[in-house]
Amino acid sequence: MSTGSAATLHTAPRSTVFHDQGAFRTRFNFPGRLRPDHEDHGYGPLSTVVESFMDPGTLIPMHQHRNEEIVSWVPAGVMRHDDREGNELVTDADHLMVMNAGEGFWHEERTLADDPPLRMLQIFVRPYELDLPAGIQHEPLPEPIAGEWRHLFGPEGSDAPLSVRNRVHLHDVRLEAGDDVDVPAEDGWDTYFYVFDGTVSGGGETLEATESGLLVGDGRGLTLTADADATVVAFRIDPDAPVTRQGTIGR
Repeated sequence: MSTGSAATLHTAPRSTVFHDQGAFRTRFNFPGRLRPDHEDHGYGPLSTVVESFMDPGTLIPMHQHRNEEIVSWVPAGVMRHDDREGNELVTDADHLMVMNAGEGFWHEERTLADDPPLRMLQIFVRPYELDLPAGIQHEPLPEPIAGEWRHLFGPEGSDAPLSVRNRVHLHDVRLEAGDDVDVPAEDGWDTYFYVFDGTVSGGGETLEATESGLLVGDGRGLTLTADADATVVAFRIDPDAPVTRQGTIGR
């Protein structure tokens, strides 16, 4: 549907692509599927946004990723990461992790028996080139301010605290019921957003938790209103960025 100017808003209900492995469950969200007649399940460099659940006392054994950037966004709870480089990292609401898998990176994930149940997003970004050097970033995040977008990652050289190797940015926001916020937008770029919790309305649409929208075009003016307390993530994406499609998961 149109939002005014030259922008168009496409929306999608909760994804039905759900993998149940008992204590570890994943729901795959494909941003490219929101745009009619778009042949790619991803949207430019943003391949997949995976809603992941881990019960307390769960181990995902050591495994390798290649040729993808994997971002772990944990709004509550903890995700514990060990890798073959000797890192032992805890990602929580105060930290973000970016695994720049490149030519290959081995890691495992776990929760302890006394950890809370974990619900998080794992974001898969397509790099601009194959077999880049592998590495990991784990940084504290700025304190959230209700009603204001935080800039969490961006392309190398941006002012975000962490980086990925392609032209996509991540923002998050926490809204109280009745708050308004403009969706991040940029000329020549499009914006995919995902409602993690709560309910928001904008552009004549209402989106509940696990539903998503894709704002296409150079228009401005899409304002989201929180109908209930809400947490939303938004990705600014250059749809014309060069991409690779040989990631272990996020092809």
